[in-house]
Amino acid sequence: MPSRDEALAVTLSIATALLVVLLAVIAGAGLGPQPATDGGPPGGPACSEWTDECVVCRRAPEGLACSTPGIACVPAAPRCLKPTGVPI
Repeated sequence: MPSRDEALAVTLSIATALLVVLLAVIAGAGLGPQPATDGGPPGGPACSEWTDECVVCRRAPEGLACSTPGIACVPAAPRCLKPTGVPI
């Protein structure tokens, strides 16, 4: 049977390894498919608001405005929600 110090060392090693894996998963979560914010909307300038089911983006006087994606979001193909010229 391991001593108390050995058991503590093993427990701390396991906790550290789990923390490293968790941080790697969190950091890697942003490397997957990205929302259609930089490529512009489907249909180009003819669309003023669009979504990929994770974020909603729209053209605002200040520039592009997009919501924040959820933690477990799976992006879909971008689709136009509001053609240009439709009131907000």
